[in-house]
Amino acid sequence: MSNRPSLWCSAVALAVATAVAAAAEGPKQTAPFPPELVEFVPYPDNPVFAGTGGDTWDRRIRERGYIRREADGYHLWYTGYNPDRSDLKLLGYATSPDGLHWTRHPANPVFDRSWVEDMCVVKWGDTYYMFAEGRHDIAHMLTSRDRIHWEDHGRLDIRSADGQPIPPGPYGTPTVWVEHGTWYLFYERRDEGVWVATSRDRVRWTNVQDDPVIARGPQAYDRHAVALNQIIKYRGWYYGYYHATAHRPWRDWTTCVAASRDLVHWIKFPRNPIVAHNQSSGIVVHDGTQYRLYTMHPEVRVHFPRRRNRSP
Repeated sequence: MSNRPSLWCSAVALAVATAVAAAAEGPKQTAPFPPELVEFVPYPDNPVFAGTGGDTWDRRIRERGYIRREADGYHLWYTGYNPDRSDLKLLGYATSPDGLHWTRHPANPVFDRSWVEDMCVVKWGDTYYMFAEGRHDIAHMLTSRDRIHWEDHGRLDIRSADGQPIPPGPYGTPTVWVEHGTWYLFYERRDEGVWVATSRDRVRWTNVQDDPVIARGPQAYDRHAVALNQIIKYRGWYYGYYHATAHRPWRDWTTCVAASRDLVHWIKFPRNPIVAHNQSSGIVVHDGTQYRLYTMHPEVRVHFPRRRNRSP
């Protein structure tokens, strides 16, 4: 007697069992990572901006600076310091016609009344909002109408999801996204993960959840530290550029990418990091044709898309 019917039944049973198991595990999370957002090559004349190396207030620069391209050119805010003069980290400002050749502002440092480091700059209406680390990695907000003169509004008030103040300790690398009147603040705590809080008034921020939305690991490249530098929206997806390290003590920082549909659930790029060799604090800037990737620490380096694609 032929055994084909029983073999057929066994095959069907195996297929059903496989489908049930897959359903139990849940769908595999995927996200598009267009090459124009993740594949870059370095500009041959890097770095395009750095500390002076001399006896100036900004002998060195560090952490995330921030670049905005506007109608009159490129604008860079950066953290400068000179350890022989002071431990204070101060705010510098520079401009460029092309994002490659920079001129420091003659009145630098443009703000010296408090510690300003690792900043993000958002323009809303006629006001520039700067979110930066202060001393001891406590985030604060500053505002300006002209990009140069800044007013410090003090540390950010961040609350747990239940409305209580978050536990004492640092909360740094503030990164802000604004959409439909809601301000989203992404921040890290000792680089152990990235949390997100929201606000309508920029006075009180409340965690969306009390667990990180971007955690460390499980891969080696970001196992020991993560911090988000920037968010953009591209073809219906949010892309977060973050820095990470595989080492403890921390060293050899890298630039990585993750994608999200809702700013809460993030999928890491399978081929992270996109830039290694201790080039971190990366942000992208659209130059009118394409996105450029700038890594800001320990000096400013620009990377261009490996292959040019249509702009958003």
